[in-house]
Amino acid sequence: MRKELAGKDEEKETINWFAELRGLALMLLAVLAFHSLVAKPFYIPSTSMMPGLHVGDRLVVSKYPYGWSWASASFHLLPRGEWRVFGSTPEYGDVVIPVHPIRDEDYIKRVIALPGDTIEVDEGRVILNGTPIKREVVPPVRIPFEPELLCNGSPCLSSFDSYRVREADGSIFFEPPTYRETLPNGASYLIIDHRNQPNDNFGPYIIPENNVFVMGDNRDESADSRAAAEMSGLGGGIPLENIGGRAEFITFSLDGSATWNPLSWFSAMRSERAWTTLRPAVAEEDTASE
Repeated sequence: MRKELAGKDEEKETINWFAELRGLALMLLAVLAFHSLVAKPFYIPSTSMMPGLHVGDRLVVSKYPYGWSWASASFHLLPRGEWRVFGSTPEYGDVVIPVHPIRDEDYIKRVIALPGDTIEVDEGRVILNGTPIKREVVPPVRIPFEPELLCNGSPCLSSFDSYRVREADGSIFFEPPTYRETLPNGASYLIIDHRNQPNDNFGPYIIPENNVFVMGDNRDESADSRAAAEMSGLGGGIPLENIGGRAEFITFSLDGSATWNPLSWFSAMRSERAWTTLRPAVAEEDTASE
């Protein structure tokens, strides 16, 4: 009798490893499919999109607005190709995720020009189809001084040192020169432009068919369509099949004081940045320009 009961207990405790592994594989495939077809998280590692995006921002990128291509697949699992399914063209001002033309590396930039447009940059001013886009001087953005914040081992905000200010209470901020640009469809956003550098002059350049031209909002610290691919830039127009999605909103943001200890995440949280939309505003009419 005891032997029969022991045998039954052993049968109950036997694990079906094939079923367990199959369930795990299906779960991983479901996550991969969701990340590739619907949305995925994205981390900001550089200052190229300041002031709108800060190093340490975590955001959501939607995969479907422009259709699907090889660039949509998470971890770039698909080989490069010129195909797209249900493709559409981004709008002026969209924040998109282009893949570098040579390396399988995701960038994040803003769409400035569309297929067939002629773009030129003259001393930092964007000229679109022969007309300078509206650019207004606005009060400088206030960027908190975060010495622990590192980019490639160096302080991320060191290029703004000459714009450092100290408040009466001892708090330190950077206040770099800030402008508001407005594109032909009314898309409006802030940029930082604080020094002269080679990418301040570019073109004229005609955007090829099925391509867009992208730039970073931190114009002097961005490797974008103005820079050659060999110089870490994006080398001119971005084929639409090389765009992996559109940035939608910030979920949360951590400053440079965060460590692997989860308890440090609470003090490092930039709570004011959570749930900030990344869709460009629509500019009001009759605003003064620079």
